[in-house]
Amino acid sequence: MNNKNWEPSFMDRNRIIIKGFLVGVLILLMLIPGEFIASLVAERQSRQQEVVNEVSIKWAGNQTITGPVLMLPYKVVEKGADEKITERIKTAYILPDELHISGDLQPTEKKRSLYSVMLYSSNLKLSGKFGVLPLAALQIPAESVIWQDAKLLISVGDMRGINDQVQLNWNGTKQLFDAGVPANSLFREGLNIPVSINAQNTSEFSLNLSLRGSNYLYFTPVGKTTDADLAGNWKDPSFDGQYLPATSDINDKNFKAHWKVLPLSHTYPQYWTDAEQHLEKAAFGVRLIQPVDGYSKTNRCVKYAILFIALTFTFFFFLEILQKRQVHPLQYILVGLALTIFYTLLLSISEYTGFNPAYFIASSATIILIGLYAWSIFKRGNTALGFTISLTALYTYIFVLIQLEDYALLFGSIGLFVIIAIIMFYSRKIDWYSIVKHEPREFPLPNPETEFTE
Repeated sequence: MNNKNWEPSFMDRNRIIIKGFLVGVLILLMLIPGEFIASLVAERQSRQQEVVNEVSIKWAGNQTITGPVLMLPYKVVEKGADEKITERIKTAYILPDELHISGDLQPTEKKRSLYSVMLYSSNLKLSGKFGVLPLAALQIPAESVIWQDAKLLISVGDMRGINDQVQLNWNGTKQLFDAGVPANSLFREGLNIPVSINAQNTSEFSLNLSLRGSNYLYFTPVGKTTDADLAGNWKDPSFDGQYLPATSDINDKNFKAHWKVLPLSHTYPQYWTDAEQHLEKAAFGVRLIQPVDGYSKTNRCVKYAILFIALTFTFFFFLEILQKRQVHPLQYILVGLALTIFYTLLLSISEYTGFNPAYFIASSATIILIGLYAWSIFKRGNTALGFTISLTALYTYIFVLIQLEDYALLFGSIGLFVIIAIIMFYSRKIDWYSIVKHEPREFPLPNPETEFTE
């Protein structure tokens, strides 16, 4: 055979292209175990939510305080089609002219198994006054009112959260609320108390409410003017509902907020008869946001799996070209599996130590493992050290992104742009067309002494 006439085959001429295509396919294949990891994180997070719900049910659920509302029954005489006169009871509902709310929230941590649940206790004070009863506007004769059945109603989101007896101070007279509410079209559950009322006088009230709950605490602005002041040692409040606070102050340890709601801001009237009103739709308050937990952060890390794998494989691919040492596809797969196992380490360790220590342990183990593996492949200490530093920088970069909740997209986009720029800068030095040398292969000549002939 004449070696001088040897020409490189198609595989030789396109070896780099084929290898690059194969590496791309391997990157996509490594997304399959990534999906299993994401499912595992979702399963553990779902279990945590089940525990949160179980503890919250035993403690108390979401709380929305609506009231007080004055319930005033009165008699109506009606004449039917058969001229028969009947008497039935109707109900008028009257809201206070002024409502002042003040209170503080104290977070309480409950632990169950591996999980911790953040709940709260609150001490609230509601005060205000009812003006002269609008009987004329309601077209209710004073003699038709059943004064002895007048009641004051308060709706509480979850009655199990009431810690102590609720005492009403009504025009200087103190008495305790009863649980439950009489049949009405306004509230399904809450507190009620009979009140003595004079149609021609205003009535002042105040009450203290010790209340437990979870997730949020809302108030309904039933006053013609409603002022609310809330404070608590919670650093992550979310002011939610139909109204934002007029002023607020949030720092690393606590928050303060003040709301002022005027009568023109809501759609329901200050008094009505029998008609159904959805007062709670106008509720406002504070939602106590649980800081991003380990599962949420781990789930966000899993979303960067494609970035980890793609950049790591790209580093290996360029090292393979620059060092002129071939890396077998199986070695790419082993590196990809090591990168994937990082997430299971992170998930399992974070359940015991929290996210930050778990990230440090899992990433350190992964970096050391892959760094030593790179040294065993390329047999050069400088190459393995540079690869290890690059991988460390990548894990540090992702950790910073996880911490930056509000600016993660901005810094993530900038970081990716810088990484691509660095790769483009160094890849420009590679002469892709001269990688495959058009040199003849050495074919061994047959040995006549050992050649088999018939």
